[in-house]
Amino acid sequence: MTGQAEALYAHLATGCTTVCHLWLVSRRDGVAFGFTDHDRDIVVDQVTYRADAGLTAQALQQTTGLSVDNSEAVGALSSQVISAIDILAGRYDGAEVTAWMANWQDPMMRVCLFRGNIGEITQRNGVFRAELRGLTDRLNQVRGQTFQRSCSAVLGDRKCQVNLTDPAYRLEGAAITPGKTSFTIPDGGTHAAGWFERGMVTVISGAAANLSALIKSDIVENGVRVIGIWESLGVAVSAGDLVRVTAGCDRLIDTCRTKFNNINNFRGFPHIPGEDWLAAYPVSTRANTGGSRNGGPA
Repeated sequence: MTGQAEALYAHLATGCTTVCHLWLVSRRDGVAFGFTDHDRDIVVDQVTYRADAGLTAQALQQTTGLSVDNSEAVGALSSQVISAIDILAGRYDGAEVTAWMANWQDPMMRVCLFRGNIGEITQRNGVFRAELRGLTDRLNQVRGQTFQRSCSAVLGDRKCQVNLTDPAYRLEGAAITPGKTSFTIPDGGTHAAGWFERGMVTVISGAAANLSALIKSDIVENGVRVIGIWESLGVAVSAGDLVRVTAGCDRLIDTCRTKFNNINNFRGFPHIPGEDWLAAYPVSTRANTGGSRNGGPA
């Protein structure tokens, strides 16, 4: 137990308390906001916890073992703090949340009640509701390497090692026609149609800055690339906004060899037998050595 927590518990034992709750929300783009249910702003570690956001939280459900702690935060949408546009744009998806109980007369006298991430967010009539999921929720995610024909690495990660900053694998340009699910950018003339399919689009400037999405289609028409994405960005890309598109990969061995010249880092198992191997049986008209090309299943 830290000295801060011990001091707070001693304060609670007096029976006459001055406590409040503090929430720190840290988005994945590095922006952080502080909120409190006290009637005045509180400053802790150079972060201002605002009292005017109307943020409240339901009772925290905590359990022993590996069950997921969960709660829900409710607050008013505000153009100065949390806006509907930012929520629609997904800027709060997966944001890290830390909640404390603190003595508002001495905010350093506090104890952590919750750490986790924002889950599903809903909004209605100017109010948002954010599901809070504890740290153990991450244990529900599948980890480890899979045994499959396609590559298990993510394009550009430490296993793949493809340098996505290479101009051969990326293209930047100002959007010509706007949109949320499709838009156009000038074609540099060095990438074939479909080169960026399964890749990533990232908006660099404008209202949708720092938002990204997976590319569904990449079509070249009259010197213009038409980029379609799988899911709406939430905030439309406007004409003139700077956009970056990065090459995609279907994770097949031929693509790794011909498109990226990266066969040494291929993380799949392209020669494993298919499901028909389980039903294979000897045939007198061919060799039965068990090989994939010499009498065994294809």
